Amino acid sequence: MSTIDPNPPSGTRDFLPDEVARRERAFATIRETFQRHGFEPLDTPAFERLEVLTGKYGEEGDQLIFKILRRGEHEATGEADHALRYDLTVPLARVAARYGSQLPTPFKRYQIAPVWRADRPGKGRYREFFQCDVDTIGSDSPLADAATIVAVADVLDRLGLSGFRVQLNHRRALAGLIEAYGVPASLESSTLTALDKLDKIGPDGVAAELTEREIPHAAVRALTEDLAADDLEAVVRERLAGTERGRLGLEELDRVLELIGTVPGGQVGYAPVLARGLSYYTGTVFEVVHEGLEATIAAGGRYDGLIGMFQGQDVPATGGSLGLERILLLLERAETEARTHIGPEVLVTVLDDEAGPDALAIAGRLREHGLRAEPYVGGGSRKLGKQLRYADRRGVRAAVIRGAEERATGRVAVKDLASGEQVTVDDAELTAHLDRLLGS
Repeated sequence: MSTIDPNPPSGTRDFLPDEVARRERAFATIRETFQRHGFEPLDTPAFERLEVLTGKYGEEGDQLIFKILRRGEHEATGEADHALRYDLTVPLARVAARYGSQLPTPFKRYQIAPVWRADRPGKGRYREFFQCDVDTIGSDSPLADAATIVAVADVLDRLGLSGFRVQLNHRRALAGLIEAYGVPASLESSTLTALDKLDKIGPDGVAAELTEREIPHAAVRALTEDLAADDLEAVVRERLAGTERGRLGLEELDRVLELIGTVPGGQVGYAPVLARGLSYYTGTVFEVVHEGLEATIAAGGRYDGLIGMFQGQDVPATGGSLGLERILLLLERAETEARTHIGPEVLVTVLDDEAGPDALAIAGRLREHGLRAEPYVGGGSRKLGKQLRYADRRGVRAAVIRGAEERATGRVAVKDLASGEQVTVDDAELTAHLDRLLGS
């Protein structure tokens, strides 16, 4: 008989109990922290109308939208009219346009939910993954940008991920940069897309990509020389001083940096060629990288024009997104043998057919005492060895063993599964003995 492949689709995963527990602990910390910063929860559908999503993610992003074909009588056309959400920002913009009059101004929200990308998944990348966004709608103050970044940094610190770097730039400064190097305005987006890859492909790689994108040779030469400079920030600041947009962008950026000051657990600074590929950003942009991964674990920026696409009137907005999958990878690496165990602490064995009611009663008494306890419900063989192997696989610390003789004498044996030591105590002393054992 043929069998069906049990593996999940490429780019997706199953989460077993320990991993689910780790994720839920992280989610709980994130929710609590964002709520402490005044952000409220929001949820949106898993899919949107295709027109809502297209044209918002730049030249590369739109190619990665997971489209949903039309259904029913239109299925044969092969056309798509809906798509799985690509991120949580565009759905938020739609919500803000739809329910704006019902929301406070400014409106501060966070959302933790899965998104989908029709990507070719590499290490640490998936086609289905969770994002966590935090946004402020309705404020054009740089204080809103700073408060968003501070909240993101606070989450990372409370998760125990010290050693991160918050890198900031400003779209107006980037526009000034394009002007300063003599790149035509029509090639601004293409140039920024290449510059944004500096950390990944280096100055020579950026130069090759700029040439491929038909950026003027003089601009490519000047950019290549500056990107290789020992102090890139000083070189770029000097370039920007010669353009009005560059000066204004730097002033706004420096104001946000001043408002943020220092953040616990991390560093904050100016990243001269950080562009962020999404086309809807209009002001401050940021990325967070971590020394343990050297990859982006959070990002965001200001997107004042996005909501206006849905209601014909621009609404200021700023926000950020946590790269949850990469953050969870860091948390997994950081866990030690002292990791929190979510399974039972105690297994009550069942050695004969008459032991069932007694095992249920003991497990119930232990749970009332505050311990995580369960009776062995495997059925079949009553062999003690099989039950102890099951307990070991579940990470159980202690086994309660009671056969007919122990039941008759009001005694119970307790086996420490870590050391292998076994002692017999009076039934009335069981909870006190387990407290001492598990406390050690």
